[in-house]
Amino acid sequence: MQLLSSRTFRAAAAGVAALGLFLTGCTAEPEFSYEPPSQVEGALPDDTVAAMEAAVANALAASGASGAVVGVWAPWSGSWVTGVGTQGPGSDEEISTDMAFRVADMTRLMTCDVLYGLADEGVVELDDLVPEYVSGVADMKDTTLLDLCNSTSGVGSSEATAQASWFTTPERVWAPLELASYGLGAPRATPKTTYTNSDAGYLLLGLALERASGLTASELIAEYVTEPLGLAATSLPSPAAAAPSTGPVMNGHYLTPVEGGYDCAAPTDITTLSSSTGYTDSGVVSTIDDLGRYAQAEAAQKLRTKDEPNRFGSPLPQSPEAPSWFQATGGALLVGSMIGQSGWTPGYQTSAFSDPESGFTVAVSLNDSTTGGLTAMFLAWELAAIASKAPAAAGETAPEFGLPFTAEQYHQEITDSAIACVAPPAG
Repeated sequence: MQLLSSRTFRAAAAGVAALGLFLTGCTAEPEFSYEPPSQVEGALPDDTVAAMEAAVANALAASGASGAVVGVWAPWSGSWVTGVGTQGPGSDEEISTDMAFRVADMTRLMTCDVLYGLADEGVVELDDLVPEYVSGVADMKDTTLLDLCNSTSGVGSSEATAQASWFTTPERVWAPLELASYGLGAPRATPKTTYTNSDAGYLLLGLALERASGLTASELIAEYVTEPLGLAATSLPSPAAAAPSTGPVMNGHYLTPVEGGYDCAAPTDITTLSSSTGYTDSGVVSTIDDLGRYAQAEAAQKLRTKDEPNRFGSPLPQSPEAPSWFQATGGALLVGSMIGQSGWTPGYQTSAFSDPESGFTVAVSLNDSTTGGLTAMFLAWELAAIASKAPAAAGETAPEFGLPFTAEQYHQEITDSAIACVAPPAG
């Protein structure tokens, strides 16, 4: 029998059941296993599904998106995994659950998974300084790899400067340090004690982990994330411009501004894009089942081989204006008891959150990035508020956890943030 690496062997033993899976391998290393909470088979109750359908329809209308993929798993009650809408205005091709899409800022979680995996194995230390691995960043002499993962380096974001080029030259291949340089040149926040939404930090972290390990970021994410969890449809693609998959794909779009709003009837297709636009910040592609499975395992930190340090143990406010229950650390957003991420990349906005105790998980991706990641995040929260109240199936007990917001609250937030769809001027 051909010998495989321990992580490859563990992934080859994967068997998937509903949202969960059980993996095991007989190597010299400790056995890897992930046994999620038992998931009730079958659909969620009709009234719960009807409320969620209305939530998704409202989000599509508000964002200008024509379609979405959605997954909701309530282990005590049932699940709802569906494609909604079509590939575009006037299209008769319906969105299906096997379609791949870009996961945007969910990539940050995976990059931090790699950091903690390498740290657990002694390849790096969380407190290693960034200039040890990345040259040309002398002004980060006191910044650690953990600072980059926690987004507490003080470094700004490259998005505002680079996004025009992403849309006009989607095939361009970016060098990570070149893209990060825009954020490095932006005004800095107070390091160590303040969370900053910094894409540049995760680009630098990916570059540092490549140099520390001798592996590419794609190889690292495969070895430390997708193979152990059996996520066959999830990867960080090569930089060459391409669609998210060679199989079924949910096409990504953005809308053109016109006087008074946006031309929602004629979205621009940006399905083909270089993954270097996002790299280790937002470059990963996946499917809804893989994303839900990942979010559930990630919230419970099932990829860790050591219990300490607690990756999510010392969160900071997501922003000075954020409610007290909205915090961030470890590459994640913490929303009450749920852990996940949310964001956008050209053509898509994606959000996924999971409760680590119950395994309750919500994941969604919209096929238009015009409203950034805001609509997808609010929709995930609205769906979570709806489905968290689903009654227990026969013989099951609903968990005792509550969310610090209501479905009505975020339905209204989505409605209030709706873009205006207007006809373009004639001629």
